[in-house]
Amino acid sequence: MQLEIITPDRKVFTGEATSVTFPGSEGQFQVLNDHAPMVSTLARGPVVILSAAGQQSFTVDGGVVEILRNKVLVLAEAVIA
Repeated sequence: MQLEIITPDRKVFTGEATSVTFPGSEGQFQVLNDHAPMVSTLARGPVVILSAAGQQSFTVDGGVVEILRNKVLVLAEAVIA
């Protein structure tokens, strides 16, 4: 699936992922290929990306994620270093 993580001032990540784990405002959840369409709010916490290249993690400070047709768009308030 195609994943994009965007903040108001920059594009943080763009690439292919096999799974992504999110810090949902109601609890942690994972997205895999062919996930049902969904929109969710995010709490502060790690977004963990698994891809062919390995594992990568970004800490977001809230935001929204949209999943639609193997495209995952994360609109994060901020990404904490």
